[in-house]
Amino acid sequence: MKIQNKSQSKSKVPKEGLFPEIIRDNYQGSRKLLDKKAVISGGDSGIGQAVAVHFAREGADVAIIYKESDDDAKETQKLVEKEGRKCLLIKGDLTLKTFRTKCVDKVKKAWLDIDILVNNAGIHTSKNSLVKISDEQIQETFDTNIISLISFTRNFLPLMKKGGRIICTTSVTAYRGSDHLIDYAATKGAILSFIRSLAGNLAEKKILVNGIAPGPIWTPLVKEAFDNLSTFGKDTPLKRAGQPSEVAPAYVFLASEDASYITGEVIHINGGDFVGG
Repeated sequence: MKIQNKSQSKSKVPKEGLFPEIIRDNYQGSRKLLDKKAVISGGDSGIGQAVAVHFAREGADVAIIYKESDDDAKETQKLVEKEGRKCLLIKGDLTLKTFRTKCVDKVKKAWLDIDILVNNAGIHTSKNSLVKISDEQIQETFDTNIISLISFTRNFLPLMKKGGRIICTTSVTAYRGSDHLIDYAATKGAILSFIRSLAGNLAEKKILVNGIAPGPIWTPLVKEAFDNLSTFGKDTPLKRAGQPSEVAPAYVFLASEDASYITGEVIHINGGDFVGG
């Protein structure tokens, strides 16, 4: 189900999440990522789209990796180019080794190297019982959310130099679990361990690895996973779900020089839902 994306929003809380805010009208770019080159998986909609547009407003060119929605990808490209930056679109299935290789080849041909890699692609399917989760669903969720993420990062590492940044999207479910997204939460926990492990591994090379753990955020995945959108995010201390525009600035921070002494860490953006770790 396609959700229309709007770059502006009349309200901080859109009606039933139909019109997520991608970037605030008053967000002022300050050249934090001037002339940087960023690759963003799952960059065609939701948080990924917001990250792409924020990066562009901060001066970066972006390459968007997406699976299906040409309309969403072209809208992202339009928003990036509106900021005066270049946007490379690469369509395909990240679970396929041949496609991951194709991504690296296309980016290398266009840019030679990259400064930022954002691992944001992910899927989830809501099931309220473990016995209802098929082997096929488990395999697809792990292939998409963590197995391809590890391989994708490995393949892009030769294109990264000293000062490079890797940012992975994990989730609040990695810390507190989820009774209806069991396999998804497990992959997000794996991403958390990957962040911490790779951060130590790449510290000597001066490549920083960090993560973002969103809570309830209005994205296209929300409509597929929650039956009652009127209650989505209402159990947080702020009593509402967040906007992509409220998450993306944290990616800008981690990608910028402001975060030069941070690695192996995760920023929690969840409306005050306190979690350990």
